[in-house]
Formats: sequence, structure tokens, C-alpha cells
Amino acid sequence: MTDALTRALADRDWLLADGATGTNLFNMGLQSGDAPEFWNETEQDKIRALYRGSVEAGSDIFLTNSFGANRSRLKLHEAGHRAYELSKLAAELGREVADAAGRGIIVAGSVGPTGEIMGAAGTLSHADAVEMFEETAKGLMDGGADVLWVETISAPEEYRAAAEAFGNIGAPWCGTMSFDTAGRTMMGMTAPAMVEMVEGLPNPPIAFGANCGVGASDLMRTLLGFAATGTTRPLIAKGNAGIPKYVEGHIHYDGTPELMADYACLARDAGARIIGGCCGTMPVHLKAMRDALETRPKGPAPTLEDIAARLGGFSSASDGTGDAPAPTRERRGRRRG
Repeated sequence: MTDALTRALADRDWLLADGATGTNLFNMGLQSGDAPEFWNETEQDKIRALYRGSVEAGSDIFLTNSFGANRSRLKLHEAGHRAYELSKLAAELGREVADAAGRGIIVAGSVGPTGEIMGAAGTLSHADAVEMFEETAKGLMDGGADVLWVETISAPEEYRAAAEAFGNIGAPWCGTMSFDTAGRTMMGMTAPAMVEMVEGLPNPPIAFGANCGVGASDLMRTLLGFAATGTTRPLIAKGNAGIPKYVEGHIHYDGTPELMADYACLARDAGARIIGGCCGTMPVHLKAMRDALETRPKGPAPTLEDIAARLGGFSSASDGTGDAPAPTRERRGRRRG
């Protein structure tokens, strides 16, 4: 047990991860269409504030501002050649904040999808994807990240490529996929299928799970799907703070701190060991989540009815595996961070 995440999981029943990156940066002045990763160089105080906000709210883990720091995504901003450099800067700023926190904080190097399609229908080869992920991963680890965290992945081919890249450089890692299409990822993967894939990897993650998607209810249903397989690998739950709505010219997530506190405890009771928020999740949500996790006793795993009653209904009748319908409420929309 040499890496920080494995040690923390051995010592603690649960760990609180961070919240949104994009939502918080937009509130700091980031404009739609801009590459957040450029701020690792030009707005370093704001990136420090992003990280510090999570730490001060009680997070044990925060993700770096490097979601799009790969050659493919940065190429859209004529900066594909800067993937390593911008990733390293993201982690260096994170390391600085974590080391000044006065308690053990894990810096997780965020690795987002390439933005390209793999497999028979795509143009990105496995070898090229591995190379791309490896470049970003090296930058993050050289900058001081404790662990790599691949997130918001839809295609199993891309998840496998990331795993191979991280293994090539000997880096500890964990990873989440986004289940946002009637209980499946955009590319059709179900929760049980992800477990099967993860357990079959030559270089499996320390922990795995789901992030983003539609809302906290749907993510909880996916989490129950993971747990039902009997996997003993630590599970991650990183759900959105409610549902996005267009309010007065901007996107607003309707999840209250109280709702996210309920979600955090339900996720813990369902078996999650690492619990955080995704889109719309602000420090005020994280503080409520931390307080709830510390003060509310652990309960039995929730049922679908429990989840719907506490967090609202599901966006689809099924979790994608053909099981019985669950309580539903019409929902639409997905936005990263």
C-alpha cells in the first residue's frame, strides 16, 4: 500500500471527493468555449481558489483542472502540443494547495475523454489513445498528483486505453464512467458490464464508479447496480447537484445542499467509499455533505423507492439491464462540470 489513496481507503470508511470544476470556474469568469486548462497558466490564483474551496469545505480528495488537457481537445484551441505542460501545471497548483492544508489531502489528476470516437465506428486507434492518455498522465504525475482519475468516460475502449496508459507509467489510478442514457453510458455500457470490464483489466483501478450523468437519483441506481454484482473493489459516486435548468441566461443546477447531504448518505449506505459531486456542486454543497456523513449513522442500503422519495424520480424506467421499472420523473440535460 504505497499510494495515498490506497492508504486513505484502508484507514477510513469513506472519503469525501470534490465538486464541480466547470460550474465553479464559470462563476469565476470563465467564458463558454474557453479552455479551462489555460487558466493553469494565466489565472493561477483562481485555480488555487478552486482547489482551496473544496479543501475548506471538507473534501479529502480534489481533482485537478485538467479534464480537457489532452492533445485532441487542446488541438481545438491550437494547443495540442501543450498537453503535458498544462497537465503538469494543474497538478503543481494542486500539490501546493494540498501541502498547505494542514491535513492529508489527495490530489487526483483529472483525465477526461479524448473527445474522439474509438472502436469500429471511430477514427481514434487504441495505440493513439494510449499515447494521448500517457502524455497527460505523465504531466499530472510529474506535477505532483497522488493518483490519476479518469472520468466521464462513455466507451469501454477508451477506459481500457486509459488503464493501459496509466500502467505504462506505473501510476495508481481510479476511474468513473458517465451513465446518462436510460441507465447506460452513451456507448451502451451498463453498470454490471462495467464491473466485468474493470475486474478483467490487467491493471485494474484502485476504485471505480460513476460520475455526472443525469442527476443524483440516476447515479444512485447505477451505484446499486455496481454493488449488486458483489464486487469488493471500492466504489465511487460523484453525482450532479440536481438537474440543469436555464435561468436568467445561465445554467443553474437545482440541487440544494440539503438534497446533496441526503445523496451523500444514501451513497455511503449503498456501498460507496468515495463520495463527491459533479456538475453544479459548490463548496456549500460539499460542506453539507461532509456534515451529514459525519453526523448521520450508517443505514441499510436504500431501495429504489427510498432514492426516489429522497432525491426525486429517475429519468428512465429501467437501469438499462431490463429490470423492473423504477419510479420516474421526466428529466433532460447533461453538462460537464
